Amino acid sequence: MATKKWYGSLPDDCNICHNPITTDFVDGATVWGPWAILCLPCHRAKGRGLGTGLGQHYIKTGDGWVKVAG
Repeated sequence: MATKKWYGSLPDDCNICHNPITTDFVDGATVWGPWAILCLPCHRAKGRGLGTGLGQHYIKTGDGWVKVAG
């Protein structure tokens, strides 16, 4: 399976708590409806899960941001 990468603008911080995004993030739906860039603690608290229509988990590698789940 081909590696899926993040091609959007690079995330600086979590859209909920505003802590810096440094190692990983989730691009996902929130319990309020809109999607957001979420740190893992905010995703656990306010995200709707991982998978199609829910969210994708990305980690930072030497090749950029790579999708690892969702």
